[in-house]
Amino acid sequence: MNTITRLSLFAFLLATVLFTSCKKEYESIESVDDVAIQTYIKANNLGSVMKPDGSGSYYQVIDAGTGDLLANKDSVFFSYQEKSITDGTVYNATTTYGVSGTYYGYMSDTFNGTWGKALNGLKYGAKVRILVPSHLAYGKNGYPALNVPSNAILDTYINTLTYRKQWQLDDYYINTYLTANKLTATKDAATGIYYIVTNPGIVGAPISNQSSLVVNYTGRLLNGTQFDSSTDGTYTTTLNETIKGWGILKQFKPGAKVRLFIPSVLAYGAAGYSSIAPNTVLDFDIEIVSVTN
Repeated sequence: MNTITRLSLFAFLLATVLFTSCKKEYESIESVDDVAIQTYIKANNLGSVMKPDGSGSYYQVIDAGTGDLLANKDSVFFSYQEKSITDGTVYNATTTYGVSGTYYGYMSDTFNGTWGKALNGLKYGAKVRILVPSHLAYGKNGYPALNVPSNAILDTYINTLTYRKQWQLDDYYINTYLTANKLTATKDAATGIYYIVTNPGIVGAPISNQSSLVVNYTGRLLNGTQFDSSTDGTYTTTLNETIKGWGILKQFKPGAKVRLFIPSVLAYGAAGYSSIAPNTVLDFDIEIVSVTN
C-alpha cells in the first residue's frame, strides 16, 4: 500500500470515527432528555395525560378550544409560560396585560415545530402543556438573556385566546383590570372607552376638538407604571393635539374629574410611543381645569 493510499484510508477512518462520535453524542442528548422527561412525568403522575409527539416532546391538551380551527394564515393572540422541569424556575412568560400575537403559522414553528404538533387540529381558546426536550429548545448553549442554562428541558403552558381583533383584546384587558381592582366603570359604546366620574364638573363652555383646555392629568399603564404626568395647572392643549381617546372629554364639563381606560387602538396603537409599547391600554386620571373657546 503506497503512502497516498494509506493517508486516504486514514483520513476516511478518522472521518468515520468523528461522524460516529458526533452522532452518538447527539443521540445521547436525546436519550438523556427522554429519561429526564419520563422521570418528570412519573413523579408528577402525568402518564395518563401526556402524549408523545414523535419528535421527543410530550404534550397534553388541556382545552381543545371552541369555534374555528387554528389555521396558518390566522393571527392568534396567546399567553405562555416556560419553566424548568428541574426546579420550576420560570424562564419566560407573558404578562397579564401583554400577551403575544403572531400568525399561527409562525407560532406553530416554535421550537422545531413542537408547539404546532401540540396545537394541531385545535381551535381558538385552546390550552396545551408541552414538555420540550433541550435539544429541541435552547440546546446546549441555553439562553443567557433569559437565564436559561445549558440543556434545559422546558415545561411550557400555552393559552390561545378567542379574540381576533386588537380592540377585543383591549376590552379584555380593561375588564380584567377592573375586576381585579374591584372598580365599577361605565363603557362608552361608541368608543370602547371605560370611565369613572369622581366629579361631574359644572355647566360651562362646551368642549370641542378646537377648545383650549387646561388639564391636570396622570397617565399610567395597567400594570401601574406611570409614564407621564402634569398636575400643576400649566398643561394646555386641544383635543386635536392629543390621542384619539381623549376625545371623550367632549362629553364632560369644565371642572370634571374622570378616570379613563383607553383602548390601545385609541391611544398609540400598533406603533407605540417612546416608553409605551405597541398595543398598550392606557389609564388616565384627568381634571378639566378650564375650557376656552
